[in-house]
Amino acid sequence: MTPKPPSADASPTPTPPASPTPPASPTPPASPTPPASPTPPASPISPTPAAADPTRPAPPEPPAPLRAARAHHARCRAAVAAEREAAHHHVLTGATVSASGADAEVLGRALRGHARDLDQLPPGPLFFARIDFAPEPTRAGDHAGQRYHLGRRRVFEDPTVPPLVVDWRAPVARAFYRASPTEPYGLARRRRFGWAQGADGTDDELTAFEDEFPEPTAAATPAEASAEAPASTEAPAPTEAPASTEAPAPTEVPDAAGAVGSPPSPLLLAEIERPRSGPLRDIAATLQPEQDTLVRAPLDVSVCVQGAPGTGKTAVGLHRVAYLLYAHPRRLSRAGVLVLGPNPSFLRHISEVLPALGESGVRQSTLTALLDHGPARTTDPEAAARLKHDPRLATLVHRALHALTAAPEDADASLTVPDGSALWRVDAASVREALAPVRTAVSDGTLPYRAGRERFRARLLALVRARAERRSGPRTAAWERRVAHGRPVRTLLDTLWPQARPEDVLRAVLTDPAPYARGLLDADECEALRRPATSRARTAADLVLLDEAAGLLAHPPAFGHIVVDEAQDLSPMECRAIARRLGAAGSLTVLGDLAQGTTPWAARDWPTHLAHLGRPATEYTELATGYRVPAPVLDLASRLLARIAPTLRPPRSLRADPAALTTTPATDAAALAAAVRTALERPGTVAVLCANEAPVRTVLDAHDLPPTDRLTVVPAHLAKGLEFDHVVLLDPAAIRASTPRGDQLLYVALTRAVTSLHVLHEGPSPVATR
Repeated sequence: MTPKPPSADASPTPTPPASPTPPASPTPPASPTPPASPTPPASPISPTPAAADPTRPAPPEPPAPLRAARAHHARCRAAVAAEREAAHHHVLTGATVSASGADAEVLGRALRGHARDLDQLPPGPLFFARIDFAPEPTRAGDHAGQRYHLGRRRVFEDPTVPPLVVDWRAPVARAFYRASPTEPYGLARRRRFGWAQGADGTDDELTAFEDEFPEPTAAATPAEASAEAPASTEAPAPTEAPASTEAPAPTEVPDAAGAVGSPPSPLLLAEIERPRSGPLRDIAATLQPEQDTLVRAPLDVSVCVQGAPGTGKTAVGLHRVAYLLYAHPRRLSRAGVLVLGPNPSFLRHISEVLPALGESGVRQSTLTALLDHGPARTTDPEAAARLKHDPRLATLVHRALHALTAAPEDADASLTVPDGSALWRVDAASVREALAPVRTAVSDGTLPYRAGRERFRARLLALVRARAERRSGPRTAAWERRVAHGRPVRTLLDTLWPQARPEDVLRAVLTDPAPYARGLLDADECEALRRPATSRARTAADLVLLDEAAGLLAHPPAFGHIVVDEAQDLSPMECRAIARRLGAAGSLTVLGDLAQGTTPWAARDWPTHLAHLGRPATEYTELATGYRVPAPVLDLASRLLARIAPTLRPPRSLRADPAALTTTPATDAAALAAAVRTALERPGTVAVLCANEAPVRTVLDAHDLPPTDRLTVVPAHLAKGLEFDHVVLLDPAAIRASTPRGDQLLYVALTRAVTSLHVLHEGPSPVATR
């Protein structure tokens, strides 16, 4: 498909804008068809007069398509304001139309929530694209001749008429993301709109547009041609700068499939390359076909995305959440959605994506906070930590729980319940017969331990009730409660099925693991696990074992869908903790990169890892086209792949920028300060990535370069998932030496830059083989 050059910046600037360029090849006229959402006549927008110089000519009037788009956006803003006002009015009047107080509370909660969501809409453009379907039903089906604006949420003036803006998640929007010359999806035109950097949604911040024609012979309808383009428009000279002030000149780069083909959209590249100030942005306007396929995967399908740095896997996972909440609101509002990130910094980085897409009720958490077993007070030796994250420990915990609660064979299992002047006796054989199937259900994992205790209590009650009813007739509910919780039944329960706490199970495993480790651990491993019974300090690995024990005692609340980011760093035991929180019908979106696994127990392959997560049949997709990291930077980092992940194909970047990478064979304070000053001369965020944060901060303070909103110092082990416009990477050798998986950590650090990377290193190469 051939992109049309973007339109001129229509806002008043000294540089006159270029006229929109029509398609290169003429196309047959099509019959006029009404648009899906009525657009008011494009009234001219008068430019602001130049006050300083009255003789200076006024900037040229923006082209007709841009005027029409701005007018439509003004209409959309008015519709949103009216919807917000109506929502607040409904909050005040809704309670008076309810049938009862309970109904009023439910309705009021819903109306207040809707009004709050509208009040919290982030500022910004209300649409980012428009799609025009071909006029022939044979090409476009039911959408023939229709035109739709696409945005992050639906905008309408009246629910009974077509919307002014269609939600990007609607089925019709699929054509925008997937149309191509081989499968045009019935589109005659795909139009992208360019907005000024940091646009808050004012109409005149709509500065550019760009047309693509999925079918080479497709053309604008006569209505489009007459309303938006002059009858004769000359194409700009080949040497003229791109029409959009924000879009770089197109270059020949690999397409998403990896073959060299058409240049990417200038507006698309401009959006990708915008400075990274603040948290991660949504990518609803720039989703690529392979990303859109993942986003729209069905709810009952679990998806694993292996993605190289900058391929957008995190954004894909978050957009899939937004899509699933749109497509299955009732089911997921009951079950809930969970997004798991590796650390609080990462969660802050992604915190604004879902609200920008209109979804604010999603829980975002780290795994430690999710487990909720208190803080870790100390650390384990490496050998003990590895063992505690080993899946064999799940069997040890299971054995320890049942050893603690196993009744001795010679225990008195008979039951005698006084009932007024009567005594109801249940012999030991009947009690053990009632106990056997419950123990089996708990042992094979189909029933948690505490639920098994209550089921055993119910079976004991049934035995007593049967004897009582044979002699004295039916029993009341009050009688059943008195017997079930009376002393005789409680005493027998505590003998045959005693109470247990996760802490008791963990203490038994760690105090003397040998009795539970037969056939699993050797003597050295048991010794590595052992610690004094008096020790109360918990480690991070202890929290995972506590959760394993707690999960055997009672199942935790389950979610309908869980997104797990940076999943390659999870241990098998951590995977089991996540699997316990996934409902039987729930699904997963697993995001990660085997090359970025930095923990001692990081995944070596996805099939084994997905089995630990409880979804071995998960669909696997590998993303290898980079949109964030410039090609020279990605090529440098990819030299490490042969050592850290030889099975992965090297990623390719869509952004060819030879000046993105600088290397300096020096790591002294002066070189660091000079590199930081150079980076700060450019717009965007700057990060210094290093092995040890404190000495770097000292150097920067000494050179009057304290951390600010634009400048930050990040230890390499906390950089995963983050992105910065400019990165100064200090001493790759020190980063490598800081952890046993140093090559993986260096790969992470090398791939955090969006615009430029400056490596300060010792030796001949920043990634030299050790």
